[in-house]
Amino acid sequence: MEHYSMNLNLKVWRQKDTNAKGAFKMYRVENISSEMSFLEMFDVLNEQLVQTGEEPIVFDHDCREGICGACSMYINGKPHGPWQANTTCQLHMRAFQDGDTIVVEPWRADAFPVIKDLMVDRTAFDRIIQAGGYISVNTGNAVDGNAIPIPKDDADASFAAAMCIGCGACVAACKNSSAMLFVSAKVSHLALLPQGDPERSSRVLNMVAQMDKEGFGSCTNTGACEATCPKEISLDNIARLNQEYLLASLTSNK
Repeated sequence: MEHYSMNLNLKVWRQKDTNAKGAFKMYRVENISSEMSFLEMFDVLNEQLVQTGEEPIVFDHDCREGICGACSMYINGKPHGPWQANTTCQLHMRAFQDGDTIVVEPWRADAFPVIKDLMVDRTAFDRIIQAGGYISVNTGNAVDGNAIPIPKDDADASFAAAMCIGCGACVAACKNSSAMLFVSAKVSHLALLPQGDPERSSRVLNMVAQMDKEGFGSCTNTGACEATCPKEISLDNIARLNQEYLLASLTSNK
């Protein structure tokens, strides 16, 4: 793969805090390696800003391995940038060309208020998980992996849903700022397994209620969430969530 250097113009959203009015600001970075990750390029930019006495750009990151979901950036109109099934930290600068102007902004959703610059508050997802995204088990040694027979198709579907990293790209991509793909993934990976069956009804009811309470929008099945999900979570999970919710609504004692 050919290595090259490039000079770029960055149009970055700057916002002091949640209540402040933000605006885009232009920056110039030079001699950026095509093999850098997008976050490494931002590290270079922030070093420049520190040297000139300007406050560095705030952005969220942690593992930088596509696992934690923290690197939430809207890049040129797409969550996590132009590559499919990819997080921002895994996006490399070879996706761009010398002289390109790159527009970078935070997730746009009322339920994800901007903390500062490109960092948003995604604790709404945490509260949805706390509302029911767990199973109650006794502590002790782990049960043998083959102790409970589970059909392979169910195990595979559960594993695929459990790959959701809660980055929020589905919310950012949705015209309604819906969190249905996220919630459906969390409901599905437990509903498909026998360990999740005891709290099956209360889980889906509580998680959907918390999702609505947080102010996320409704799902209109446009599919933008699936198209931009870095872990390619399927829309089939939303169908499963609707089924689980309907069944729970009909059988619940509440």
